[in-house]
Amino acid sequence: MRAQPQAAPKFLNLFQIRFPIGAIASIGHRVSGVVLLILLPLLAIGLDESLGSAEDFDALRDNLSGPLTMLLLVIVVWAAAHHVLAGVRHLLMDIGIGSRLEQARTSAWSVIVAALLIALVAALTGALS
Repeated sequence: MRAQPQAAPKFLNLFQIRFPIGAIASIGHRVSGVVLLILLPLLAIGLDESLGSAEDFDALRDNLSGPLTMLLLVIVVWAAAHHVLAGVRHLLMDIGIGSRLEQARTSAWSVIVAALLIALVAALTGALS
């Protein structure tokens, strides 16, 4: 008896999948955690250098005033804001607060929008310069 040929695997295009907003917030939580983990040594070195003297602080600020480093700092602010907000959201859902579907969707949207607004406000107010 001959075995039936198996169907060829289907191509899975992740850009065509419509993730629910809760999944997007959860993925953002993981991505922001990885970003913070990778940048943590640089942030610690920057903090150490900035605390040496007023001249060291001014030198660090001057080094971080370029557009590319400003973008990196805005990303760090987004990552920190999103990670904290999404973490609080997950903790509240773990104890049963906001775990119903509509509440979960609302809190996911709130986390995403609030983190983006925090990063935008930080960039526009010059808090990073």
